[in-house]
Amino acid sequence: MTVAMNLLFASADINPTDLHTPWQWFVAIFYIVWIDIVLAGDNAVVIALAVRTLPPKQRLMGIALGSGVAVALRVGLTFVAAKLLTIIVIKLVGGLAILWIAVKLLLDNTGEKAPGKEAGGLWQAVWLILFADITMSIDNVIAVAGVAKTNVGLLIFGLGLSIPLVVFASNMLSKLMDRYRAIIYIGSAILGKVGGEMIMTDRLIAETFHPEPWLVHTVEVALAIGVILGALAWQRRKNTPPSA
Repeated sequence: MTVAMNLLFASADINPTDLHTPWQWFVAIFYIVWIDIVLAGDNAVVIALAVRTLPPKQRLMGIALGSGVAVALRVGLTFVAAKLLTIIVIKLVGGLAILWIAVKLLLDNTGEKAPGKEAGGLWQAVWLILFADITMSIDNVIAVAGVAKTNVGLLIFGLGLSIPLVVFASNMLSKLMDRYRAIIYIGSAILGKVGGEMIMTDRLIAETFHPEPWLVHTVEVALAIGVILGALAWQRRKNTPPSA
């Protein structure tokens, strides 16, 4: 998302922080809508995977709670995200956490259960959504706040628009996952890619290795595939009977 945002800002001669003309307002609103669509996609994947194993009534409650948590976090993080991004390893740790969540959700949604525990559970799902949102929302709120700057109306518009987008996208994805199992793997791969982007854009990695864009994208793809292969390897290991 960070790369895409840079391309968007570079594609126009208008500085989105200088909102003096109708055209500049249009561009700012366009940016915010585009950011929210991308933002809703990331969060919707987490929510849909987390609630898919729940009964129908709990699934709707999980989507509502998860979406509310996602939006509340963005409101809170809007005021501290710039500070957080200056802390070395904050995105590295967050990216690793997203990779762990991606593998866990894939295992939960493909029949793997921890010994003695039920897969899923409303509050477990909400906890996973909360944990993932904390790590994934930093860049997103920076993007919206960067466009809105001190304009409270634009900021409220961006945050408010994200609510129906996340709810609609998560509900639609959870239903599609019931019908098409492949979407579960695609969703986990997307989370793997998000984790890879966070790791490679962390200050420690960026300042130490100065990775080229092609390397960042290569790592993203490798981790997207790695999440699936890792979960399949774990399933195979658990399903293999111990040798005599």
